[in-house]
Amino acid sequence: MSRQAEQNANNALGATLGRMMPTCAVRVENTRVIVGQSGLRLDILITAHDRAPVVVEAEFMPAADVEQEAKDRLGLEVVDGRRTIEAAIALRYPERLEFSDDMAAAMRDARLEYAVLHPDGTRFPESGWLSGTPSDLADLVRLVSVPQEAVERATDALQEGIERTVAIMNDMSVLRPFITPRIADLLGMTDVPQTRRMACAIMANAMVFHDRVSGVHDEVMSLDEVAGTDVLNPKARTMEAWNHILTINYWPIFAIARDILRQIPGYESARILRRLHETAGNVAASGASVAHDLTGRIFQKLIADRKYLATFYTLPSSAALLARLAVAKVEGVDWSDADAIGKLKVGDFACGTGALLSAVYEQIAVRHENAGGDLQTLHSVMMEEVLYGCDVMPSAIHITGSTLSGMRPGVKFGKTRLYPMTYGRQGDGSVRIGSLEALQDMQLEATFDTSATDRRLTGSGEDSIEHHAIEIPHGSFDLVIMNPPFTRATNHEGAHADITNPAFAAFNATSADQTEMGKRVNRMGRDTCYHGNAGIASAFAALGHRKLKPGGVLAMVLPLSAAAGLSWQKFRRMLAKEYTDLTVCSIVDNRDELAFSADTGMAECLVIARKSKKSDKTTRRANFVSLTERPSGFADAREIAQSVVAGERVRRLEDGPYGGRILTIGDEQRGEMIDAPCPSDGSVWGAVRQLDYSVSQTAYALANSHLWLPGERTPVEVLTAPLGEVGKLGLVSRDINGPAPRGPFDLHRGYSPTATYPALWNHDASKETRMICLPDSQLRVRLDMEDKASIVWETRSRAHHNVDFRYNSQPLGVSITEVPTIGGRAWPNVGFDDERFNYAFALWGNSTLGLICHWWHANRQVAGRGTTSIRSAESLPVLDFRALSDEQLDKAQDIFEEFREKELMPAYMADADPTRALLDKRVVCDLLGFGEDVYEGVRRVSAKWCAEPSVH
Repeated sequence: MSRQAEQNANNALGATLGRMMPTCAVRVENTRVIVGQSGLRLDILITAHDRAPVVVEAEFMPAADVEQEAKDRLGLEVVDGRRTIEAAIALRYPERLEFSDDMAAAMRDARLEYAVLHPDGTRFPESGWLSGTPSDLADLVRLVSVPQEAVERATDALQEGIERTVAIMNDMSVLRPFITPRIADLLGMTDVPQTRRMACAIMANAMVFHDRVSGVHDEVMSLDEVAGTDVLNPKARTMEAWNHILTINYWPIFAIARDILRQIPGYESARILRRLHETAGNVAASGASVAHDLTGRIFQKLIADRKYLATFYTLPSSAALLARLAVAKVEGVDWSDADAIGKLKVGDFACGTGALLSAVYEQIAVRHENAGGDLQTLHSVMMEEVLYGCDVMPSAIHITGSTLSGMRPGVKFGKTRLYPMTYGRQGDGSVRIGSLEALQDMQLEATFDTSATDRRLTGSGEDSIEHHAIEIPHGSFDLVIMNPPFTRATNHEGAHADITNPAFAAFNATSADQTEMGKRVNRMGRDTCYHGNAGIASAFAALGHRKLKPGGVLAMVLPLSAAAGLSWQKFRRMLAKEYTDLTVCSIVDNRDELAFSADTGMAECLVIARKSKKSDKTTRRANFVSLTERPSGFADAREIAQSVVAGERVRRLEDGPYGGRILTIGDEQRGEMIDAPCPSDGSVWGAVRQLDYSVSQTAYALANSHLWLPGERTPVEVLTAPLGEVGKLGLVSRDINGPAPRGPFDLHRGYSPTATYPALWNHDASKETRMICLPDSQLRVRLDMEDKASIVWETRSRAHHNVDFRYNSQPLGVSITEVPTIGGRAWPNVGFDDERFNYAFALWGNSTLGLICHWWHANRQVAGRGTTSIRSAESLPVLDFRALSDEQLDKAQDIFEEFREKELMPAYMADADPTRALLDKRVVCDLLGFGEDVYEGVRRVSAKWCAEPSVH
């Protein structure tokens, strides 16, 4: 290809990028832009005042030298601003572009191939090439131009400054013990070191933001003027400056910080402010902008009451993925029109660090800028009209306000929609439950109004709180996006005795407070998808549903149990009946990184759906996306989202064991996607957390009485039915030995052959390697509960179902005891009218086909583990033993006798276990009557199942 053709293409691409990135300088074919190399010509150089320079080196296909040329640009210093190039993009133009009559027009929709190179030698993607339009390229440039090293330096500087400031406040708490409780009261927290760190972080953040604001508002005093070493009274000067900043606005940032500073005496305040003055200088010297998630990174480490509020920080890349998928579903918006955008309402009713609102803002801004819009004009619209954030913690509102304001710190704005909600016992004796008060469509109360021109945040006493009425009507939001608390609203065995209701135990709530707050959420959540055993997250899902208008989008981070838990069934039913265009994302990774949030320690999923309008056809289907790992960064999240929303056809779950659509980034597989039904009754979503969807397709076919194995063109019939139809599940353990009067028995560990009431209670994998198991405990009847004990004892049986199956250590899905036995927490009873069904159940439940059915139906929230409840197990698909002939049932007993003493390996080794292989052959060939080819297919799917990260 000629050099002239490449120059023409570069000019056309540069002009296109320039229109899409008006806040950046885009230079094409320029020399004299690199320090010390005035003759070096760069194809395209993109710079902005608060971002690292990005260079694009481009060639027409096959572009043999383009990657090396791009690498050679890394580390060079740009003349303007003397900043270093941290990212270079190697780009390949398609050959047909050279012959376009109108290069500029052709470039707008051209399919380009590109890769990002970094100074540390990393490449994105690791192999292969990304593909997209110039609009996609512009989006990527914005992401890779974030100065990562500067952000890390700033984060370290800010954290160090906070910790050094905390030491001063800790000393003050000893010398002046009445001060820190007042500060804690301001924040709605208790006076502990964690709260002091939070207070210091709020002031530190205000100082950093003060430094930014003083650079764009001439009338604002600089940090040197208010807290420099030669300032006699830094507290007075800082209070003066912050009061002036509040006349501009920035209330969510400076109001709380000012009120904290007001409580600190002069000597300690001088020490703190001078220390934070130094910290803000170190942050500024790092070269990072406060817009790059510094606030969220620091504050997520400091949030109080995580144990009960379960306020887990949404990782920035996860927030970006959820926001991209959510905004892509918002319909009917002219993204070029700031007034049209201003009519949108976006809400996060558990906003925490503001990560999700910030990510949505970023997505709207990208669309607006790509369409030629002005981001400066958009900022006031977003802050005043579009973004709603609520939280029970004033500190969370500070964080969210800081993050959002930091998008354009130089732009003034008026009112905001960020509200700290009333929570706990109030001065009039009533209780409030924070954002969940909005479940009722009436006026709500915030502890203060961040838009007020004379806002006073005082303590939590009856005479000091100023409550402000706000309105958040039902059916008014275009997008509700949340990562809500996951805490359960009920207490179970093993919970702390002093915690009546963990969901409402924060902020020193008494037992009576917790009880009343629990009653209040139960009352408000009536006739919604809320369920106490699902946790407070289900109440927030109900809240989001009520606030959305028809056509609005619900986007949530939820525990993976939302896909399978019985207590989440109403939520799944709501989505099936009242939503369309549903997408569910989960993570396959078999390490501990199964969450989209930081520190949850549990698997999570992203749920995104659009509330149906009258004109919508309810399909009751969803696209299930299983990612090999969570997004590693913003660029990774962008490419994953692009793959999901690409619009290509997706194979359906019922189309046979051929797998789904593979999601790739470059040459790397990053996940798989399948189109699956969402039953109107809210049944389990089995298609989450899958490495190979052909296994799910086999499991789905089995649940519908067909054995369809990978590699086979057509299925064969195997009649299956819900376990609750062919047998009867026993009692939950609390009905057996729960606190009187619920349970009539006491449990005693250890078993004696002479025990009157034997029990198989807990798992001991070392003793549960054979299908025939000995009881491990015995029960004794409580005084005056003999009649109830007799009723409970009638539920005993020989068959027991594993409801807490650890595939990575336990061999058995079903066990049989020699004598009828009460099943406990791990091994509930399954009773059958025909004794012979016990043997068929044991064979089926421990064969590969039975293991796959269990896995398909179970909650896979914990790696290597599949859990069900007794009620959930009622719908577990099993072989329909009623359809077996007498000859087959006799055969089942013979096979069981053959295997009763044989050792089985843990389930995750089913493909390598010779005993399990022989059991499969007996079940498939001898019991069900199929040939060797079907048996070989079962072994093939056994290997696939054992390769699933959720199994091993």
